[in-house]
Amino acid sequence: MKVAIIPEKCIACGLCQTYSDLFDYDDDGIVKFTNSSEKVKTFSDNADILTAVKACPTKALTLL
Repeated sequence: MKVAIIPEKCIACGLCQTYSDLFDYDDDGIVKFTNSSEKVKTFSDNADILTAVKACPTKALTLL
């Protein structure tokens, strides 16, 4: 699965990190991948990541 982050849409609600430790936040509270500055990454199928993407209220996380 390929996950993309759209930081401009992030409202720093914290749901994604609640569901998956794949996600972290920058100094402004905006979502990013843990230990990475990339905006798109590919992962093997994972229920926690999928739940985090689906839970994002602003669609700052999307599947490609």
